[in-house]
Amino acid sequence: MNHPQLEPAWIGKTFDDFLFRPQKGIAPTRSQIPLTSPLTSSLSLELPIVSSNMDSVTGRKMAETMALEGGLGVIHRGQSIETQTATVERVKRSHSAIIENPLLLPLRATIGEARAFARQHNINGILIETMPGSNILAGVLTRRDIPWQSESDRRPVEEFMTPFDELKTAPYPVSADDADRIMFEGRIERLPLVDSDRQIQGLITRKDLRFLRERPYASKDSKGRLLVAAAIGCTGDYIERADQLASAGVDCFFVDIAHGHSAVLEKAIEMLKTRFPEVPLISGNVATGEGARFMRTLGADGVKVGVGPGRGCRTRLETAAGIPQLQAIREVWCAVGGEMSIMADGGVRYDKDIFLALACGADTVMLGSALSGTDEAPGRVIEDPATHTKKKIYRGMTSPEAVLESLYETSDNDALDSALDTPAEGQEMQVPYKGSVTDILHRIRGHLRSAVSYAGSETLAGARAQILPDPLAYLVPLTPAAQRESYER
Repeated sequence: MNHPQLEPAWIGKTFDDFLFRPQKGIAPTRSQIPLTSPLTSSLSLELPIVSSNMDSVTGRKMAETMALEGGLGVIHRGQSIETQTATVERVKRSHSAIIENPLLLPLRATIGEARAFARQHNINGILIETMPGSNILAGVLTRRDIPWQSESDRRPVEEFMTPFDELKTAPYPVSADDADRIMFEGRIERLPLVDSDRQIQGLITRKDLRFLRERPYASKDSKGRLLVAAAIGCTGDYIERADQLASAGVDCFFVDIAHGHSAVLEKAIEMLKTRFPEVPLISGNVATGEGARFMRTLGADGVKVGVGPGRGCRTRLETAAGIPQLQAIREVWCAVGGEMSIMADGGVRYDKDIFLALACGADTVMLGSALSGTDEAPGRVIEDPATHTKKKIYRGMTSPEAVLESLYETSDNDALDSALDTPAEGQEMQVPYKGSVTDILHRIRGHLRSAVSYAGSETLAGARAQILPDPLAYLVPLTPAAQRESYER
């Protein structure tokens, strides 16, 4: 593919330097405008928004909600391998058409063990197997079957479960419609899938079927499970981490490094692509065309663009390294656009910035501070006793607080020494509490659809195809007076 050269008009430009010219609207209704965009060549998102791999942004709740709303969450790596892997597993199990390898307890388990098991995994029903590891269905125990009195804790689950002979089951595979019909006719909430020898093949719940049908735009894999990504590093335990994440069913690796155009990343990607060729890999961060071509040569499926534009990052203040974000996005598109996916990471202050990023070269946009003050983001709500205003903590992953917390879970002495010897390039701050992230995502979806309509298209893909070859034909450079007129309210 022949790529254009970056025009001088882009130099030094970022989101607030432009508006775009409204075009003749052709969409019959804005509410139905599709926003589907590629995450990689094999994965796409109905809402091209990705929550950042930061410990104050994306944990299990955020990842689940992002996928249910058509986006994607990236589980941060500032935690042990076991904790990160368990989070990925829980997201993959949270909502799916068919739960493969459902959680099991043996017949000899006690009610106390079942109670703790259900609480640990946040499940309402447990499949009971005849013996540990037999995978032969003996019955089903639901929370309604578990007595609340603690004196029953030593009694076996066999006394309280519904035995196999009284269960409704189905063969594997079974269509969603057939499963729904069987559960409706039997007035049951769970449908175990078994073969002729009662070997457990999977589990379907009415809640999951209903939930996913109500969200046809949710980000799902080929088995109907929610998509989830996870961050890994370039040194230390990154191969072991990647191995366990892949086994947990992670859908995409995000190779997490502040300066992606580097020799240390080159070795890591070569190792990862060799060991895990089936798992798409997005790497970053870079801010130049040369850095993006470097990623493409290494075989990365996508590149993350942005050095220093985010609120939690002080790289530009401390090192003077970086490129204005809209220039960086366009420069990367000119270098690799159409050959690998491009993710804009950082610098978004308003919803209009998301559309400008997408129109000028990005396929998806990663958000951090915009999502950090929500219920789904990790951390507690802080209330000022004097003003009663509510806030939450947001911090860059290279802030001293984030670095020290992540080191509590590591046994890597080299990583500990390196972190303690490296000056911080991130910061911690308080951001306003914003309620549920679903409200923010719905607002973004609505504003993106409106922007597509103003751009004279019926789909986001159509608007990008129209604008990407020459965005400057659609953009209006702003003078300081025009910026004040446009953005000061």
